[in-house]
Amino acid sequence: MPTRPKVIITDHDFADIELEREILEKAGAQVIALQAKSEQDLLEHAADCAAMINQYAYIGASTIATMQRCKVIARYGVGTDIVDVAAATAKGIQVTNVRNYCTEEVADHAISLWLALARGLFAYDRATHRGEWRWQSAAPLNRLRGQTVGIVSFGAIGQAIAQRAKAFGAQVIIHDPYVDSATIAAHQVAAVDKGALLAESDVVMMQVPMTTETRHFLSEEEFRSMKPNALVVCTGRGPTIDNRALYKALSEGWIAGAGLDDPEEEPAKRKHWSPNDNPLFSLPNVIVTPHAAYYSEESLRAARTIAAQEVARVLTGQAPLNPVNTPAR
Repeated sequence: MPTRPKVIITDHDFADIELEREILEKAGAQVIALQAKSEQDLLEHAADCAAMINQYAYIGASTIATMQRCKVIARYGVGTDIVDVAAATAKGIQVTNVRNYCTEEVADHAISLWLALARGLFAYDRATHRGEWRWQSAAPLNRLRGQTVGIVSFGAIGQAIAQRAKAFGAQVIIHDPYVDSATIAAHQVAAVDKGALLAESDVVMMQVPMTTETRHFLSEEEFRSMKPNALVVCTGRGPTIDNRALYKALSEGWIAGAGLDDPEEEPAKRKHWSPNDNPLFSLPNVIVTPHAAYYSEESLRAARTIAAQEVARVLTGQAPLNPVNTPAR
């Protein structure tokens, strides 16, 4: 009897893998779930696997070099910065991701972080819980209508954020050197350069993918150029913001606050993590959520289903629907 192809789920933080198992076993595969926190945890499984699906675990060149049978590496999300795509391509391995499964959730989350900061919700909540009943507890607050929202990266999620921001009467400007003029016109936003967006925005919405070009897209120079009342909201990749520079900007009053869905170090990728590792967690004008902007029950199920289906397609000789690369043959 031929050996069933082995699919490795490198790591996951949901309750079980029954959804993936059901899809992949119908395609003739066997499924093995790990909780890998380093490439070393993957090496013993890489040589004979037919596929890997990863959530947070990094699949790098050293892991890919040991693969002898792997046909596909599938990401549970959009970003592929935790897969060495170039190494996979050279090895003839297909890489896939999951697209447009959480656009509404991330846009809602970004707006929620903005509103919580702009309306002082956490400051008010802390004050009332300690017995302080004063409207001044979160002062000064400014009217949202008429503010300028600057969005960095204007893909599907950036566009959804713009739509929501306009409902609050905000003016929307965007910076994205790759967006076309038709898209800009269709959404009735103004495209500006990076310097103008930082100087003019009351809130900077970062929805930026992680690349060598975007690492520390916001650092000390950028924070110094922003308004003192400005807020930064990031529902993109954590390392696009220099956290040391952000701490300095917030603690010294260069800007007013920040809402982050992920700090620079991505705690879920670490074996051991403490909020003491990052001084941003000590600041009252910072909200941090645990890389949860994508999450709803519906979006989580979609991500898991689509990732598993992509693996099933490739293993059964079909083309993936969400290819990231064109593997060498």
